[in-house]
Amino acid sequence: MIEQERFEATTVRVWDPVVRIFHWTMVTGCVLNLFVLDDGKSAHRYVGYTLAAALAVRLVWGFAGTRHARFSDFVAGPRTTAAYLSALVRGEEPRYIGHNPAAAVMMLTLMALVAATATTGWMSGLDAFWGEEWLEELHGALANGIMVLAGLHAIAALFESWRHRENLVWSMVTGRKRA
Repeated sequence: MIEQERFEATTVRVWDPVVRIFHWTMVTGCVLNLFVLDDGKSAHRYVGYTLAAALAVRLVWGFAGTRHARFSDFVAGPRTTAAYLSALVRGEEPRYIGHNPAAAVMMLTLMALVAATATTGWMSGLDAFWGEEWLEELHGALANGIMVLAGLHAIAALFESWRHRENLVWSMVTGRKRA
């Protein structure tokens, strides 16, 4: 109990349950659909629908949610993002409580890829697009893009954890970061 109180006294709440559930739903669903489930089978489709629904909830939460969940809290303009990346290259990047500008770009890109992948997956089940090879290839390319960028995202989270001496993966579990 004392250890828990000390943890809460030295940390701040950042990621609310909606953000954390969204994040881990995306991780689990993408791993399942990319590496475990057979393409086109019902389990693959239902996981895709679940990811699309989670994305819809997160988009709404990006405007109506808690402070660090809102897009207005972390989506920066090109100049701010370029300045952050320049500082990062010099090893002088500032620490952010919420998403940093580079993480915001990554997050929005991954969200767009998930939306496009879900859309092309849904379209492939429609009579109008049934068996269209170009659509299946596009769906696969988008999914591969998710895989590559999610890998880069994980590496960046580990790097930033090391640079700022905090466990960012654990913060996405607990919702808390060092104050």
